[in-house]
Amino acid sequence: MNDRPRVALVTGGTRGIGFAVARRLAREGFAVGISGRSSESVAGGLERLYREIPSAQFDGRPSDARREEDQRALVAWMDERFGRLDVLVNNAGIGEFGSVEEVEPERFRAIVETNLFGPYYATHFAVPLMKRGGGGFIVNIGSLAAVNAFAGGSAYNASKFGLLGFSESSMLDLRHQGIRVAAILPGSVATEFGHSHENRDHSWMLTGDDVAEAVADIVRFPGRAIASRIDLRPSRPPKR
Repeated sequence: MNDRPRVALVTGGTRGIGFAVARRLAREGFAVGISGRSSESVAGGLERLYREIPSAQFDGRPSDARREEDQRALVAWMDERFGRLDVLVNNAGIGEFGSVEEVEPERFRAIVETNLFGPYYATHFAVPLMKRGGGGFIVNIGSLAAVNAFAGGSAYNASKFGLLGFSESSMLDLRHQGIRVAAILPGSVATEFGHSHENRDHSWMLTGDDVAEAVADIVRFPGRAIASRIDLRPSRPPKR
């Protein structure tokens, strides 16, 4: 009997939501691989994870979500390192905002390529590895900005609207192959991402742990069901 732990890959797993997801899946008994933009960020993330859960199995590799070859190499490394892949969490993302006339083409491309192309690359290369293992879960960390446009969000909205469409289409493509695809769309989350570092009250906001709990719930679903989309909102936002 194969008693090896199930394996998860969390992109952008060195901080914020990704770190919380990696930690939560480790507590569920997964061996967890994380990626980050630099060797320093990966090393720092791994140090924190092992400090919090010394008995867990973690490893990491630097990888730029915008680069096809980086994502191909990341999945190949997961295969070599762990021999399987049961859960892929596409979390790596950029949150930058500004009027469409202010956002330079280079930054627009960076946001869309990170938030949309990155999940496509990781999914594309992960599917054969998941199929070899009999199936798995792909969880795309989106945003309520995928369904609610706002001023200053031209690049971010475009990337998240696209990610939701990609997620829903991929779910239909892959469900008959034992791979279940879900999108989590959080509202305001109190992390260093985007504007949440500003000096204001964060007590009403979601936390990374709230999103991580949703990921853990998704990967517990029985084989006959897909939780294909979860809108995650603060329960008590400020009244307007």
